[in-house]
Amino acid sequence: MTTTHAQTPSHPSPLNGPPDAPPAGRLPLWDRRFTLYFVSRSVSLVGDAMMPVAAALAVGALYGVSGVGFVLGTWTGTCVALVLFGGVFADRVGARRMMVGADIARVLTQGVLAVAFFTGPPPFWLLVTMAALAGAATAMFQPGVNGMVPLVAREPQRANATLKVADALAQLLGPALAGLLIALTGAGTVYAIDAGTFVLSALCLALIRLAPAVPGPAGTGADLAPDGSETGPSHRLRRDLRQGWQEFRSRTWMWSVILIWVGYGVLLFGPLVPLSSALIGARLGPNAYGLAVSFLGAGTVLGGLLALRIRPARPLAAGAVAMALFTVLPLCVALGAGLPVLLAGHVLGGGAMAFWSVMWATSVQTHTPPAVLNRVTAYELAGSVSGIALGQILAGPATALASPDRLLLVSAGACLAGCVALLATPAIRTLRRAPSREG
Repeated sequence: MTTTHAQTPSHPSPLNGPPDAPPAGRLPLWDRRFTLYFVSRSVSLVGDAMMPVAAALAVGALYGVSGVGFVLGTWTGTCVALVLFGGVFADRVGARRMMVGADIARVLTQGVLAVAFFTGPPPFWLLVTMAALAGAATAMFQPGVNGMVPLVAREPQRANATLKVADALAQLLGPALAGLLIALTGAGTVYAIDAGTFVLSALCLALIRLAPAVPGPAGTGADLAPDGSETGPSHRLRRDLRQGWQEFRSRTWMWSVILIWVGYGVLLFGPLVPLSSALIGARLGPNAYGLAVSFLGAGTVLGGLLALRIRPARPLAAGAVAMALFTVLPLCVALGAGLPVLLAGHVLGGGAMAFWSVMWATSVQTHTPPAVLNRVTAYELAGSVSGIALGQILAGPATALASPDRLLLVSAGACLAGCVALLATPAIRTLRRAPSREG
């Protein structure tokens, strides 16, 4: 969920009152700061989209399905384990600095793997070690993704929708490019290009010039205990984690959504890819599944474009209604729909998920104080990603209890039940869009 914050009047923004502020009216999106941030995110998203294919084809060819699972699981597990600390550090030293440092670390991990694949089959321990280091770097990077948007864009919803379209296009381009490069040149080229995307991302982030941050409790004299004595690093870390948790817990709409999303991860998002790929591949062939994924990406682009134009007064309620359309995706796979219906279902599913994602990201950004935004983001990331990881782990064993098509019927039912739960929760249903800073 995953995968930020627009300041309200009570939360001063680094964007308030810049020297080149335009007159009252619709504020421009594509200024220098947002353009640099957009380029940074776009190129790194393409690199990220290439990696699952590289792991499946290159690592799988050497160490089999279990090897792929262990490498990817190491990356995910390390990220989940450390993302809360990433939120603390991003709030303390700044999201941009943490993101630049994380990009540099991933240049090294992907560069090492590129050299290893160019010089011969890399040992399994090296693959696992680099996956763990890359997962740790991602944990330091991801909380800042949310925190940077209000620093570079005056209209978070437009920015989030634009970034979502870029994400969808990356998901369309990255896997196809990775497969082609592995077939023509080998896995080393894919990892080298991925390292290059992190170089460009770090450069663009470093070139962004932000206004001085408003002093907050995490960066000044708050490092004193109640009796006035100085506190040590471990005490400050625990305090920052506790403060982030309190901010997260105090927003009923936020933790309620994450609870529902944990259920979605276990019952819907986690098992969806392995189960649907098996069913579609067995019935219509592997090319049909690849086509379905492409149509899912096309739907995501459409959903992002729709979110650019629609500004609902109650964004999470509107997003929950849109998410009901996602039910069509697992349902059409489970019922063995023909290819045209299957592709239409993936378009609807991609559009629904993109629209919800923009509404969610904008709500988190506009209803969370900037001083704790990265920590709050870390908590919501940890919750939602852990559910998906558990769902992926349980998908295989679950097929011993029921057939994949029956399990996907359960997924469809869980999707619809989750939408009902979202709309039935007053704190979610009634959350209003934060006042705009336009004009």
